[in-house]
Amino acid sequence: MPVAGRVVLCRAGFEREAAGELAACAGAAGVAGFARAEPGSGLAGFELHDAGDRRALHNATGWSGLVFARTVWDLHGRVQELPTRDRVTPLVEALRALPLRFADLRLESADSPAGRRLAGLARTLDRPLRTALDRAGVLDTGATAILHVLLTAGDAAWLCAAAPASSSPWPGGIPRLRFPSSAPSRSTLKLEEAFLVLMDEGERARWLGPGLSAVDLGAAPGGWTWQLVRHSIRVTAVDNGPMQPALLDSGLVKHLRADGFRYRPARPVDWLVCDMVEQPRRVAALVAGWLAAGRCRRALFNLKLPMKKRREEVTLCLELLRRSVPGITLRARQLYHDREEITVLALPRAPRAQSPRALR
Repeated sequence: MPVAGRVVLCRAGFEREAAGELAACAGAAGVAGFARAEPGSGLAGFELHDAGDRRALHNATGWSGLVFARTVWDLHGRVQELPTRDRVTPLVEALRALPLRFADLRLESADSPAGRRLAGLARTLDRPLRTALDRAGVLDTGATAILHVLLTAGDAAWLCAAAPASSSPWPGGIPRLRFPSSAPSRSTLKLEEAFLVLMDEGERARWLGPGLSAVDLGAAPGGWTWQLVRHSIRVTAVDNGPMQPALLDSGLVKHLRADGFRYRPARPVDWLVCDMVEQPRRVAALVAGWLAAGRCRRALFNLKLPMKKRREEVTLCLELLRRSVPGITLRARQLYHDREEITVLALPRAPRAQSPRALR
């Protein structure tokens, strides 16, 4: 069944926020349709009333601008009632009917209890479907778009496509990271994922390395500090709690037992990072103050979300930062290793140089 719209994969339980975000973007772009969000499914979508609005919807809902989406694809069709004895043939027929050809195939399922039960089926179908699509001419090495066949049930699939640059490079939008045995806490994976998802390769090369300085507010026991030290960054770790002894032995970490909301550096630092459990607007205001005063050149922090009105709270926090720091660039995403929170990278347009006296 042909259909025009957008599909996102998200954290299970945040379908309403992901769908609301798509609907808000569509409304701002002046395109009409309706959002789909089945609780607990790990996916959401927006379907257009008029397929002619596809490009406008695509431009309005780019992956880089969505907070609750792990990845985003164009929706082109749905196939229902796939026979268990032969799912491949009706999928190939539906894809041949589309006016598109694809460079590669990804058979996927959502990161949800139901989706994980379909992961084995996706692996089983991958080779025969790929072979059949190649024979049918649907796969073409000269094409640019990637075909994403999203299994939503054992007998149903959504047919989607995306250019590599406009969606996540990782299957399901999830970079699979291994927990380092020497890290003091699993929170270290949040910062590692943030570096991968919110920064490009060139930015990582410029902004992570020897000679740089950072402040980690609410650092104990040191999961985020560990990631910074891994990149040879000098860290002032601010927390009244204890830090992992090995980090202190590295020679790159200075531990200050102080309140993260009261501490201010004597001179500007390259990075402010913060993963404190606190009201999101209070954290946003703290980071905005550091950026506006030129105390840090960039900031990466988490906002813990309330149980209700989570998307609304995110909007308020990001607007607070924009009002406080004119020209700021914000990249925000609910990462795979996040839970009831989002991660924000803040890049002020032109950090002001401040004297040590002005920073106190």
